[in-house]
Formats: sequence, structure tokens, C-alpha cells
Amino acid sequence: MASSTVELNNRKVVSDAEWLAARKELLAKEKVFTKLRDELSRDRRELPWEGVKKSYVFEGPTGKESLADLFAGRSQLFVYHFMMGPGWKEGCPSCSLIADHFDGMTTHLANRDVTLVVVSRATYPEIEAFKKRMGWKFKWLSSNGNDFNYDYHVSFTKDQQAKGEVYYNYQMTKFPSEEAPGLSVFSTDGKAIFHTYSTYGRGLDILLGVYNFLDMAPKGRDEDGLAWPMAWVRHHDKYDRS
Repeated sequence: MASSTVELNNRKVVSDAEWLAARKELLAKEKVFTKLRDELSRDRRELPWEGVKKSYVFEGPTGKESLADLFAGRSQLFVYHFMMGPGWKEGCPSCSLIADHFDGMTTHLANRDVTLVVVSRATYPEIEAFKKRMGWKFKWLSSNGNDFNYDYHVSFTKDQQAKGEVYYNYQMTKFPSEEAPGLSVFSTDGKAIFHTYSTYGRGLDILLGVYNFLDMAPKGRDEDGLAWPMAWVRHHDKYDRS
């Protein structure tokens, strides 16, 4: 029987049987990817740990808190490094897109022995004002006055920037801001604290549920004609449509 393939908006439109055959072919590739992702996740969990030697003190909604305090009685801690420096009136739009996902997951993570917090180098009053504007409830603390952001390579001094390249994502690279995004993971046995993992740049892509949805849409992320991949992103109160 002849194929009934036609073109519509540069896409093939085929019979049900042809569509099913193509979908099963893709499914086989998806299963390979899923197994590879599971293997990568195992490798990530098996990374060696490093001890956290410094004592960091943050400012949050209840005042001063140590890194140990941030675990909130759990043994695992996620810290999202949100791009917002001292003097900034608002946080990074891309970090804000990621943060829009947080409130719905904090309770679920807490019930898997994981605490999620957000940390920025902006002062706590600056953070609180922006957080209130965005309507977020998750815990967000200031690392202003300590070395936390610098030690985990998400803030850069003027001297570092003046050299033209900074250390980010485990290499020297050009970066357009004094603040950068990242995610760091910690574990504790109740006595010592260990750094188990950090990821930056495209490593944060997996946190973006919006992108995971767009990747399944006919147009995908639809970013090819943009000045940079996330140029379309706005704070959620700045879009023309909702």
C-alpha cells in the first residue's frame, strides 16, 4: 500500500500505522537514554565526598544560621546558588525560572530526607523584597559577608573578572557577571558536613521542568533565532500573557 505521507508546516503527516512504527523506533532510543541516565545517576551518587572545613554563617528569616542549621534535621541538603548580588533590585530571570519550580517540591523532598534552600550574595533585605514580589515561599538566605559563594565558584571578585576569565564549571572561562548559577549538594552524619556534588551551566538544565515540557513540544525550545538560548525568559510577573 502506498504511503500517505504529506507535508504540513515542514512536518510529515503519515498514516496511523506509519506514525506508530516511527514512535516505536524513537521509544527504543528513549529507553537507551533512560538506562544511560540511570547509570550516570549511579556514578554521580558514587562520587567521593570532601569535608567542609569552613564554618559559614548565613542570614535568613530567623536570623543567623550555620550551614549545619540549614539541614533542618535531615541528612541531605541542596543549595541552589541564585544569581543575585548586593545592590541588585531583582534576581536573574533564568534563576527565577528555575526557582518557580521550587515551592511545589520542597515538601516532597523533605519527606525523602532532603532539605532545599536557596542562597545568594545579596543582602537579606534585598532577597526578602524580591522574594515577596515573586510570591515565593521557599527558604532563601544571604551569604553576604562570608566566602560561601566564592568557595563554591558562583561569585567572582573584581580582580578575578579583570583577568578576563574566571573559574566556573571546573574550568577557566569568560563569564559576563559577577554572580553565576549553580547547585551544590551536601550530606551530614550529624557531626561533620560533606560536599558531595556541584553542577553549573548546562548541568542545571535538568532542574528546568519547563524545558523538559518544551522538549516534548512540536517546536521544542524554539530558541534558534534568539541572541542567546534563554533570551525569551522573563520574571513571571513581566510576561505579556499568562
